Amino acid sequence: MAEKRKYLNYINGEWKEPGTGDFYENFNPADDQESLGLYPLSDVEDVKAAIGSAEKAFSEWKNLSPAARSDYMSRFLEVMAEDRDRIGEVVCREAGKILKEALAEPERGIEEVGYFIGEGQRLEGITMPSSRPGVSSVAVRVPLGVVAAITPWNFPFLTPLRKVIPALVTGNTVVLKPASATPLSGVIIAELFEKAGLPTGVFNLVLGSGKVVGDAIASDPRVKGISFTGSTAVGRGINTQAAANFTKIQLEMGGKNPAIVADCLNLENAAAQITSSAFALSGQRCTSISRVIVMEKDADRLEALIADKMKDYKLGNGLEPDVSLGPIISRSAGEKIMNYISDAVDAGAEIKAGGRQLEGGIFDKGFYIEPTLLSNVSPDMAAAREEIFGPVLVTIPVNSFDEAMKIANDTEYGLSASLFTDSLPLINKFQNEMETGMTHTNHGTVTDGTMPFGGVKNSGLGPFSKGKTNRDFFTNIRVNYVKYV
Repeated sequence: MAEKRKYLNYINGEWKEPGTGDFYENFNPADDQESLGLYPLSDVEDVKAAIGSAEKAFSEWKNLSPAARSDYMSRFLEVMAEDRDRIGEVVCREAGKILKEALAEPERGIEEVGYFIGEGQRLEGITMPSSRPGVSSVAVRVPLGVVAAITPWNFPFLTPLRKVIPALVTGNTVVLKPASATPLSGVIIAELFEKAGLPTGVFNLVLGSGKVVGDAIASDPRVKGISFTGSTAVGRGINTQAAANFTKIQLEMGGKNPAIVADCLNLENAAAQITSSAFALSGQRCTSISRVIVMEKDADRLEALIADKMKDYKLGNGLEPDVSLGPIISRSAGEKIMNYISDAVDAGAEIKAGGRQLEGGIFDKGFYIEPTLLSNVSPDMAAAREEIFGPVLVTIPVNSFDEAMKIANDTEYGLSASLFTDSLPLINKFQNEMETGMTHTNHGTVTDGTMPFGGVKNSGLGPFSKGKTNRDFFTNIRVNYVKYV
């Protein structure tokens, strides 16, 4: 038997074993017999060392010109583009994505990193005429210091890039803590920075459990900013710890995203867009559409169209070319999803399509759930209110657009919402009254890399990521007054 590869933390420009000396083994969620290597179970001292390394490197890094910092990021972009195929395969094996979805991460990363590099040289300030003679007043943007990036497993390569690159180009130094389910993507990012020649200590990687590593990061006063993507429960805990040190926070958390269908002539398009947005990555996305709120008169036809499109999905290992839906990330997550389905049925919902865990052959090597459509769902059911994070879509029939909007907003979450309609007045009402950070009209929940991304209520806190709003998180404002004598 071949010896399993052991991966290390990347601290102060060196690959280091964890202080505990302990490692955990990671496996492909599509094939639990395929080991993906051994990874550090880091302790508090490892985190302290990484933060100390970043803090030491900050003074020199922040004083580089934006152009010089961008040059390093451009070299990173070059080596990343050269390695895109390997990155895609790693994402496929780690996260259980189909290969097409996995390859989209480095491809989208190439696009977004290019944009972020430019943003680093567009850090405009504010110049205002002073009311006092002989005085100039100028506001400039300055970096925070050490920034921590805590990232999820469902976009293990792209999400870290969306945090790390903007942090670095604006003059911060970074400690990255990737999800323990997908550590190899974080290792690859560190390897790419090493290959690009990034100065020592500017980027650091610490692997391990969220409880140990994440808590140590969130409570350390040397960390001046934390950008987190993950569940609302974990985000709330990070925010509580960070608040003690007044650490700047950027939280991207859960969602229970509705799609309202009203006065819509093209139900075929609505069904296609909803189905794609509901079941991509087996529904394991914070922006997945999970609730369809539809006018009663259109409910049966729309459900039939969605159910028909769901027949096209083929489940299996994402490395197989004809597979269109991969496994759930873990057995515990899969069991939780199945409980939501069974509880909804017990409460009176009807399974219109799917609803089964597949077994036998390849399906015994992972947790595979058919894409599932539940009808006759009432707004008070758990399946209609809680984030399932799996391939489950529910339909809720209503009698008016006002009723649809009320149900859509009646949730703790406020990330994304979609509307399918041919009515301009409904679009206007939807955009003005929807309590979410993002709205989509007549298409699913795909976002642009150059536009702000984020939510309200229990879906987000702090400046939106991506786009121009990112610099509101990664920089502070300093106002400089000068009296000319």
